[in-house]
Amino acid sequence: MVEQIPSMTSRQRVLAALRRQPVDRTPVCNPTSIATVELMDLADAPFPDANRQPEFMARLAATGYTELGFDSIMPVFSIIQESSALGCKIQWEQKDNWPTVRMREPIYLKPSDIHIPEDWIEHPDAQCVLKAIRILRREFGEEVAIIGKTMGPWSLGYHTFGVENFLLMSLDSPSDTKYCLDQLKRVTIEFGLAQLEAGADALTLPDHATGDLVSAEYYARYLKDLHQEFAETIPAPLILHICGRTVDRMPYIAETGMAAFHFDSKNSPAEAMAAVNGKIALVGNINNPETLFAKSPEDVRREVYANLEAGVQLIGPECAIPLQTTIENLKEIPKAVKDWHRERTLRNSHHGRIE
Repeated sequence: MVEQIPSMTSRQRVLAALRRQPVDRTPVCNPTSIATVELMDLADAPFPDANRQPEFMARLAATGYTELGFDSIMPVFSIIQESSALGCKIQWEQKDNWPTVRMREPIYLKPSDIHIPEDWIEHPDAQCVLKAIRILRREFGEEVAIIGKTMGPWSLGYHTFGVENFLLMSLDSPSDTKYCLDQLKRVTIEFGLAQLEAGADALTLPDHATGDLVSAEYYARYLKDLHQEFAETIPAPLILHICGRTVDRMPYIAETGMAAFHFDSKNSPAEAMAAVNGKIALVGNINNPETLFAKSPEDVRREVYANLEAGVQLIGPECAIPLQTTIENLKEIPKAVKDWHRERTLRNSHHGRIE
């Protein structure tokens, strides 16, 4: 007989799944942004204001729960809040485009240039995130999981040195690279702890050692120990996010102590589950540029079902979704999850009657 789990709140459901504990149904979770132009219009909270003003940020983020039916709210839409606070030049763009770091204008040219201002976290673009999390916690209480985001040192290295320069350093000088990562990790930890204090339940930790730029061996050399340190130092579930084909490093990631890995659609759900071997939860991995952006709700449903059949613990888009994605396709994710669980319950009860 299948054990019936009591009904859970969205917050309870997400946190239990991140701990790989039983849930009443699989949670729908967005460790990265599900903001769209449609939702910006609905909430009257467009970019760039929603990246720089806490009330706008909170209002837009809340639509993931109130309008789409996700079990989490994640208010940090971009990957540049810390980098802006460190002094990187930012192209803020308008509501139909993402803000980006101007990486052709790096703020550091060599490791000895690294200088992290003591009061960097007081910068308005860092404070925006903390204030938005406080607003959301006040508004929603214990009802829904609030997920913050703190960028990993590899990503910060790209932003502050420029991608090409940082990657060349990692090839030419491992010792310099490790020094840079060791200096930049302070930002990751400080911002993470500040978001938890503001009311976040868990944190996404993007560290863009992507499959097309960084090998599994490089992940093991440069990042595995650091990620383990974050898991030990930051007292909340951490969701590591790395884009691209990453199944080759998933066994290493599974040993870091992180709560979950947010994985890309370039890795099939079944092979990803096999690679982590039950040591870490998975979040994913509905395809963004093709399925969510350009295909139908039926196609979204098929991908949701494939993840559920494979045993993926939390379902959501693979990464920050295209800003022109339709609300209809996003709503299909929680709808498909609920339908799959309903169908499974019916199948189980039918089998029980036969037996």
